[in-house]
Amino acid sequence: VQLVESGGGLVQAGGSLRLSCVASLNIFSFTAMHWYRQAPGREREYVAAMASNGVTRYTDSVQGRFTISRDTKSTLYLQMNSLKPEDTATYYCKVFYRGRDHWGQGTQVTVSS
Repeated sequence: VQLVESGGGLVQAGGSLRLSCVASLNIFSFTAMHWYRQAPGREREYVAAMASNGVTRYTDSVQGRFTISRDTKSTLYLQMNSLKPEDTATYYCKVFYRGRDHWGQGTQVTVSS
């Protein structure tokens, strides 16, 4: 499976961005889809997830600011509002499929203060 993220960019603190992740398979092929991020010099961290039944989860630091959603075909979204400089990172989409994790190439989000 291939995953392609887009939508990153440079935004001022308090601004918004919407990230997209397009999968090469129908998204209902996966039990869940995830967003992760990695800031320079830090480990990759979990951000949000959506299960195939629509249940969503968020890490505490983005709860209430970020919203994960999907369309009915192949795209996962991450709506990011009230962005903070500490949200600066490369954002990755991930799925677990046929016994292993699959990652996209990432999209850079930079939030200026």
